[in-house]
Amino acid sequence: MEHADEPAFDPDLFDPFERLVEIEVLGRRLSVPERNRLLRCFQYLSIETISYGDFCWNGDCTNCQFWYREEGQTEAQARTALACRFDVREGLVVTRLDPHVRIKGVTE
Repeated sequence: MEHADEPAFDPDLFDPFERLVEIEVLGRRLSVPERNRLLRCFQYLSIETISYGDFCWNGDCTNCQFWYREEGQTEAQARTALACRFDVREGLVVTRLDPHVRIKGVTE
């Protein structure tokens, strides 16, 4: 399981969390803060690429669209959502990302 090193940024950027949860992004198992929107979790993993990315953070631009399924579901059961409006949950499987979502160590 991979996770970010100690954050080199203000932890107040995130909603309060007590632990990291494990999700899968494009085949890689990653640990991200619980009780946060998925786009914030992507920011936790790749602070620079997400912070300076072309995102509105409120669902208007749709640049943070992603495709996902729950652990145990098939690819045919995959759905889409906006990472800025989606609460992360343990076992989430992200199968595809909009090209605007660049995560260091995952997509680049």
